[in-house]
Amino acid sequence: NDPEGWLAAGGAMDALIAANDGPFKHHLDRYKYAARYEGAVAEDHRAAAATILDGLERRLSKSPQLMGEKMSLADAAVFPFIRQFANTDRDWFDAQDWPHLKSWLEAHLDSARFRRVMTKHELFVSTA
Repeated sequence: NDPEGWLAAGGAMDALIAANDGPFKHHLDRYKYAARYEGAVAEDHRAAAATILDGLERRLSKSPQLMGEKMSLADAAVFPFIRQFANTDRDWFDAQDWPHLKSWLEAHLDSARFRRVMTKHELFVSTA
């Protein structure tokens, strides 16, 4: 069941998600958690990830979502990682020339879907 048509983009979408889950995630982890990776230099990994984000910026300069006019599985899959990257050093991220990427990120952050998913719940404490 795909009521919003998230899977319609096919192979191009699969490649975009794979690039996010592979190279981008590799650099994100070493940028955000450099101390956990021997020899990792956070700024080098930030620069490598930024190159990938340059590609997303170019893509988003042509359409409001990663695969076109409508949200797809690619947007849902990539968005949380871009959010993590942006929040690692928000001042640095905000200083970058990525107007379309920033608009895309803000639109997803401001969406009703995101607010529903990120609802804070009271901490569960077992009484047993």
